[in-house]
Amino acid sequence: MKKNFLIAISLLFFNIIIGQNNAIKITNINSNKEKIIKENKRIKLTTFDGRKIKGRFKIENSSTIIIDDVRIDLPDIDSLKRNPLLVSIFTSGFLIYGGAVMAGFGVLIGVLVDSAAFWLTIPAAGMIYTGIKSPNFNKNHKKDKGWKFEIITISD
Repeated sequence: MKKNFLIAISLLFFNIIIGQNNAIKITNINSNKEKIIKENKRIKLTTFDGRKIKGRFKIENSSTIIIDDVRIDLPDIDSLKRNPLLVSIFTSGFLIYGGAVMAGFGVLIGVLVDSAAFWLTIPAAGMIYTGIKSPNFNKNHKKDKGWKFEIITISD
């Protein structure tokens, strides 16, 4: 009986040790506001030398993250924002599809009804361009605005 109890407690303890995940903690120095982004989530960041990198991040050690086989030190990050896949697909798909429909209707109405409808192709081109650039409406956390980044371990 004692053996079974010891094995059960050991398995629970082992599960707690293995069940911890790494994350990036973003803290505002001025207001002490905190946000946590768990590992393997999609982020978009800009470094101080101007590189823009987006993708799923993995944590290598306490001061380095990896995005698409590119190692980035935390002190080199200028700004960081969350970049959810569903929101990216929805916004870019909606803008591209809406711009294509608007351009199609503008050309069709311009040919068949009134030539002034060709003016609809200008905002349609803007919508398509914006959809291709994939807008991200999430808040950008910049170091010069008082945000600091650190790697933490959280339990599930």
